[in-house]
Amino acid sequence: MTTMTDPPQGAFRLSMLINDTRYRSYTFQFIALIALIAAFAYLGSNLFTNLAAAGLNISYDFLGSPAGYDINQTLIEYSSQSTNARAALVGILNTLLVAFLACVTATIFGVVAGVLRLSNNWLISKLMSFYVEIFRNIPVLIWIIIIFTIMIAVMPGPREFRGDDASASMVLDLFAFTNRGVYVPGPNFENGFASGALNGLIILAALVGSWFAARWNNKRVDLIQETTGDRPNTLYANLAIWLVPVIALCLIMGLTWDVPALKGFNFSGGIKVGGPLIALWFALSIYTGAFIAENVRAGIQAISKGQSEAAGALGLRQGRIMNLVVLPQALRVIIPPLISQYLNITKNSSLAIAVGYADITATLGGITLNQTGRAIECILLLMLFYLTISLSISAIMNVYNNSVKLKER
Repeated sequence: MTTMTDPPQGAFRLSMLINDTRYRSYTFQFIALIALIAAFAYLGSNLFTNLAAAGLNISYDFLGSPAGYDINQTLIEYSSQSTNARAALVGILNTLLVAFLACVTATIFGVVAGVLRLSNNWLISKLMSFYVEIFRNIPVLIWIIIIFTIMIAVMPGPREFRGDDASASMVLDLFAFTNRGVYVPGPNFENGFASGALNGLIILAALVGSWFAARWNNKRVDLIQETTGDRPNTLYANLAIWLVPVIALCLIMGLTWDVPALKGFNFSGGIKVGGPLIALWFALSIYTGAFIAENVRAGIQAISKGQSEAAGALGLRQGRIMNLVVLPQALRVIIPPLISQYLNITKNSSLAIAVGYADITATLGGITLNQTGRAIECILLLMLFYLTISLSISAIMNVYNNSVKLKER
């Protein structure tokens, strides 16, 4: 029997925040959150107090001032009179460019090396093991410097392409490989809908549309197979879906090619892929590819041998078994660590300053920081950029990871 002073059964009491296991974890988390906020508030207050005492303040007005320095390779228009914000944008685009290229090629290297490392051919297996052990155990900075040095020492200079007694010549009269970089033909749209990089974005949008169309076509064929048991050939249909819109768009836009040619002391025309970009791109690719190879090998070995044996019993060749049976299942094991490797590529691209490639660390975190003296502002912007791009890569790859993981009923 309860009295008037006893709390009703089931009523909440403050002591339950500590004694009741239903609320105890929330209590400790709330206390930890308050302590963390207080710590950051103290550090922030201390920072602003010291800055005020030194006569300094946090300001981003320097982003509107002229940069005053040139950048050797840019994806957008830029000059030394452009603003520091423009220079930072150039650095961001350069970082994204080398990160994207390295992610693609590192994935190719890693998948090929990971599969071949499990080959029954002793020589091929050992060569892939040698590649993995050598490249992943030597710092990537050393590989960047080695590749850049070899490129400068081995590749011919532009003057060696000059004259009748030239010791070097262009490949197919279209490509020039020099110690300053590689010169390739560049697209020129005479009837383009826009100017500069916007034409490339239009072509990219067409490719994205083709990808969705090809995906819809494959789903349609899957439905036909489920209904009739017969799977139609989709090769020619998918080729048409990918090629016809892009070719038609290029013809409408009047696509021509600007071929590089030697003029004076250097090549002009076309697109220049600078030596620093090539060195950084190739070094990040072969270095990270060695780690991806191990991820691929682990993913393949995680698949039961019974899967391969069953596919072989149906008459499939080894190559088809790997492509159609083993690798699709191994993706569930490969994708999670692959995300970390893509993040490592993006962050390791900050080593570009070692060979003079103007990424975001070299522009905003290097020259701009030294010229303006705004160290705190530049570092905060750098942190924000790398945090944003890393979270974006993780989000995109996690969406893909969810699409290939096992679906429970």
